[in-house]
Amino acid sequence: MSDSKFCHKCQSEKSINDFCKRTASSDGLSSSCRDCQRAYDKKRANDPKRVAARAEYAKTSAGIEASKRAKKLYAERNRDLTNARCKAYRIENKKKSRCHDLVAYAVRIGSLVRKPCEICGEGRSVAHHDDYDKPLDVRWLCDSHHRYWHSENGEGANAS
Repeated sequence: MSDSKFCHKCQSEKSINDFCKRTASSDGLSSSCRDCQRAYDKKRANDPKRVAARAEYAKTSAGIEASKRAKKLYAERNRDLTNARCKAYRIENKKKSRCHDLVAYAVRIGSLVRKPCEICGEGRSVAHHDDYDKPLDVRWLCDSHHRYWHSENGEGANAS
């Protein structure tokens, strides 16, 4: 067996290491090289119909569960990186981290009650601090309205 193969997409001779395995092929390799296949996959993934289909799927219960599984798997496989990022954030944002911890504790013991988003009524909400010097003075916003608030207004007061 030779150590090179012809790619039918880019019309060039390449090393067999540049081709993916494909058991259905007579030689056990795909007909296009990895670079060509990667370009094809990228173009196909960015097709507007496919983008819309993925967005619709992400809204379904199956899509939400798949996303949770993927996030959990990523966290497990990248535990050291995730922990390092979390630690770095907490060091750089001591006041914000302290406020988040206080809110979480207050919710846990029942002295602060989680409410729906004050703008749209979404049940899943997060605590938003207008002023980090008042750690338990929060507004409840859903993720999208929370991001929107920060895009319009920037950081909360006294964040650092």
